[in-house]
Amino acid sequence: MTGTGTIRHEERLLDWDGCLNVRDLGGLPTRDGRRTLPRAVVRADNLDRLTAEGQNSLVDYGVRTVVDLRDPVEYRPLLPAPHGVDLVRVPLDALAGPAWWARFGGLDGTPLSFRPYLDHCRPAIAELVAAVARARPGTVVVHCGAGRDRTGLAALVLLALAGVEPAAVATDYLLSAPNLRPLWTLLDRPDEEAGIARVLADAGTTAEQALHAVLAEFDAEQWLPAADVAAVRERLLGA
Repeated sequence: MTGTGTIRHEERLLDWDGCLNVRDLGGLPTRDGRRTLPRAVVRADNLDRLTAEGQNSLVDYGVRTVVDLRDPVEYRPLLPAPHGVDLVRVPLDALAGPAWWARFGGLDGTPLSFRPYLDHCRPAIAELVAAVARARPGTVVVHCGAGRDRTGLAALVLLALAGVEPAAVATDYLLSAPNLRPLWTLLDRPDEEAGIARVLADAGTTAEQALHAVLAEFDAEQWLPAADVAAVRERLLGA
């Protein structure tokens, strides 16, 4: 941490054995000059891959609630869930519904999907926000499979509600790509970044520009329950 209270990217990265893309959303600057609190919300990739050591790291970090954004077909826990940790499932892909996928599925994997999701899947966003807002005291970790797309959308919503500067939200999102390079090798799959870049190029934009466009039009606080918005802000910023 620097003298100004800024937390460098590498200081937010968490080493939980078995996962590749875990970081604390604390230390990010807000528009009113504050910083998000550490150990409030953590974003992560597939927690099913955690080893026993990794699970101990999760518990020792203060995690008391896990919000899993995956669909049921993706659940393959390697170990029993840690005792004393609540699990809330909010399957964002399934909640989008077939009509959404037919219309916007080609944008999946890119931040171009975020605006359509916010526009057309408001009950799912409300469910996500409620899961974080109503979690018991302790750190909340939000995760999906790779920790980039569904978790990226969740992080964008939560950080936008807390008033985090758009540049900081975008920078956080972009950290996932290098973190995930070992995953594609592990899964014997090509790196997805080339395909994502093609979709963005066809739309005449970049990931960073697309994120700024979403944040410029972000209005979820106007239709989410006020109590949940207030609770998210209190969790991320304090009283």
